[in-house]
Amino acid sequence: MRALGIDYGDARIGLAISDDLGMMAHPLETVDVAKVESAETRIAEVAREKRVDKIVMGLPLRMDGSEGPAVEKVKAFTERLRSRIDQRIEVIFIDERLSTVEAQRSLREAGRNVRNSRSIIDQAAACIILQDYLDQQGQPVIGSDEEE
Repeated sequence: MRALGIDYGDARIGLAISDDLGMMAHPLETVDVAKVESAETRIAEVAREKRVDKIVMGLPLRMDGSEGPAVEKVKAFTERLRSRIDQRIEVIFIDERLSTVEAQRSLREAGRNVRNSRSIIDQAAACIILQDYLDQQGQPVIGSDEEE
């Protein structure tokens, strides 16, 4: 299973990709919406190139778990994206509350400040979204008792 994680934003969209085993998320790319003709088309190209089976979209729920205008933007974007990808690719929504905050904290701990991490913060958030999904899948760790 190969999955593509997406952290949607009006200006930038972060992408992350899983390894071939579907265990680890890795930063992939930041799509600068203003610099591409169509963000949906670019992401569809990435999905094809990387041969993904699933797309994991971060859903920016409010802190109380309700949906607001940001969720509507993500859902509208997802519908446009669905029209450009292979229909066999499953699209999954996952709660992304605080993923950007967590990404900023991780980058700060790695010695990056806001200015020099702007280009990768969205990828880092996409990694967190995708890794959360992968962890929920309960994949056995290679060499663990669960594998036998």
